[in-house]
Amino acid sequence: MQKITTAAVLLMVSVFAFSQQKNTEQSKPFSAKNKKITVYTTADSLKLRLTQTDILTFEPAKQPLEIEVSVFVEPAKTFQKFIGIGGAITDASAEVYAKLPKDKQKEFMDAYYDKEKGIGYSLLRTTIHSSDFASGSYTYINEGDKDLKSFNIDHDRQYRIPMIKEAIKTAGGKLLTYASPWSPPAFMKSTNNMLKGGTLLPEYYQPWANYFTKFIKAYEKEGIPIWGITVQNEPMATQTWESCIFSAEAERDFLKNFLGPTMKKEGFADKKIVVWDHNRDLMGHRADVIFSDPEASKYAWGIGFHWYENWSGGASMFDNVREVYEEHPSKHLLFTEGCIEKFDAKKYQFWDNGERYGISIINDFNNGTVGWTDWNILLDQNGGPNHVGNFCFAPIHADTDSGELIYTPSYYYIGHFSKFIREDAKRVRTSVSRSSLLSTSFLNVDGKMVTVVMNQSNKSVTYNLAIASEKAVVVIPAHGIQTLVY
Repeated sequence: MQKITTAAVLLMVSVFAFSQQKNTEQSKPFSAKNKKITVYTTADSLKLRLTQTDILTFEPAKQPLEIEVSVFVEPAKTFQKFIGIGGAITDASAEVYAKLPKDKQKEFMDAYYDKEKGIGYSLLRTTIHSSDFASGSYTYINEGDKDLKSFNIDHDRQYRIPMIKEAIKTAGGKLLTYASPWSPPAFMKSTNNMLKGGTLLPEYYQPWANYFTKFIKAYEKEGIPIWGITVQNEPMATQTWESCIFSAEAERDFLKNFLGPTMKKEGFADKKIVVWDHNRDLMGHRADVIFSDPEASKYAWGIGFHWYENWSGGASMFDNVREVYEEHPSKHLLFTEGCIEKFDAKKYQFWDNGERYGISIINDFNNGTVGWTDWNILLDQNGGPNHVGNFCFAPIHADTDSGELIYTPSYYYIGHFSKFIREDAKRVRTSVSRSSLLSTSFLNVDGKMVTVVMNQSNKSVTYNLAIASEKAVVVIPAHGIQTLVY
């Protein structure tokens, strides 16, 4: 038997002690004691845009009074892991980007994807062939080619793929990228039309499942890793543009019998499959139908949702997000699309548009969402191009005549989250003592806490940022948003 020397024993003891010390440090509870807080503020009244406005220090505190306004952060209570924030590179975005001068293209990329110069986007959605935000409808095959022998992505190589590659490069070489279809090719549908709804014909379930895997292979061959897919964009909406209807049962069966097994067979079992990809209104029903079927559920990473449930005149239905989070704890929730509809160039700087983003992002995260994806990252001075005239806002617009970029309030509101919350951060319980304030917090893996506070009122508010027996006093302007890093 080999003898163990004294030196070896001492070495093993030292390694064990260091390991124990490291584990203790990693599990050491977060403390605000003597920590400094860097405050970043955006407020229209003060012309602040993601501006560092203060450096504060936590001090010992007593029980807050009812007359005080407080934001309470409880680091011991943690929830879902954060995967990222980003936007969609559509054909429209790519076509507009290609028209910009080189210096403006660089400014644009830095503004979104550079963590220091910009707001550090880490999530990217794109389309499987055309959506309405393109100059026209198209697919990757010849019409009628059920065997997909003509499949190619040459169309995307002109504008979209180069833009995605530049975004990935600017982001440091990595973007979680997922793709969504708006409609199967016309011949696969009950209406023989990519536009205006219709359903996928049963005899084309398998060819359409194959289409997804061909898309993934083609994009990955271009050097664009695909993290996941959604089954169908807005499967309950008959739109004037590319659209396709899937009932909950139809989506369940397509996933269970065709898409899921095909992804697995083609070596894509690790890709994330997201169901629903529509508004919060019906998301609970869709989740129950699909996730209650074990064979379908095993292929579903989670559920995606949009914010357009206000089409009926009602309010945003954030409680539905919370209910799905609580009732299906093994699944993930991903916000997959939101934008300000009905483009009007007079409203580029309309502050309510930015606030709509802040309200949604805070509520969605506080109700269990792991990632948040805006719609088009860039549109032109007309809110397009869009081949059916569905013109909308983006956080950044480009005047293709002058080459200038126009930054809207939405860009800065999103940036208060995307610039500071990093991958694998954990949401931390946060509550407010006044309804005029909204707040959420995340603890980054580097130990930094990020708390975002939004003031919906017409007056500035002085509030306590309170953690255990420590507090700092902060002032937030009227209709302002702040990120506090500490």
